[in-house]
Amino acid sequence: MTTAPPRPPALSALWTLPGVYAPQADTHLLARVLGDEPIGPGTRVLDLCTGSGALALLAALRGAHVSATDLSWRAVLSARLNAARARQRVRVLRGDLSGPVRGQRFDLLLSNPPYVPAPGPVRGRDHSAALAWDAGPGGRQTLDRVCAHAGRVLSAHGVLLLVHSGMCRTEETLRRLAEAGLRGEVADRCHVPFGPVTRARLGWLREEGLLKAGEEMEELVVIRAERK
Repeated sequence: MTTAPPRPPALSALWTLPGVYAPQADTHLLARVLGDEPIGPGTRVLDLCTGSGALALLAALRGAHVSATDLSWRAVLSARLNAARARQRVRVLRGDLSGPVRGQRFDLLLSNPPYVPAPGPVRGRDHSAALAWDAGPGGRQTLDRVCAHAGRVLSAHGVLLLVHSGMCRTEETLRRLAEAGLRGEVADRCHVPFGPVTRARLGWLREEGLLKAGEEMEELVVIRAERK
């Protein structure tokens, strides 16, 4: 069983306002895959659902031109502060997914979106922590939209790196990406203990068939997809 990767040194001192998603195992897994991408000066990167700005910052440290978006003002402020503290230029904009950069194209799209299945649709306010993880009954309320946006914002042969839980059905993500004109595959995966939100919903998740009886670890998956 593959365990979660270690925290990259650049993410060890990030600061977040209350309710903003701080770097965790999924962030570190996606960071590991990002490290294998050939990015550098001139690479145009967009980080959707940036949260603390962790992934955007890692790309900026390698010289990329980075933009990042989040629906939460608290996340936007956290990401801006973290970029300033690291003395890196990251354009952080508030808005829904790629809406704030409509009409622009990017070479690399990163996303660690909300993906924890929740009993109902998400209607959290800007300061609600639920915005950072709740994603509707199947966990795909934001994932499906990220897949659709990828086809609109990636340049020719652009790459998407996307992380989510195995509970959200990896095969469905690959199917959605194919519909958007991308060829996708699983680039990395690991298993981690359930977090507090998932543990509180174990009964419901098993009733819904999203977790099997006896499962004690959550699978995290990074999907790499290239625009055809």
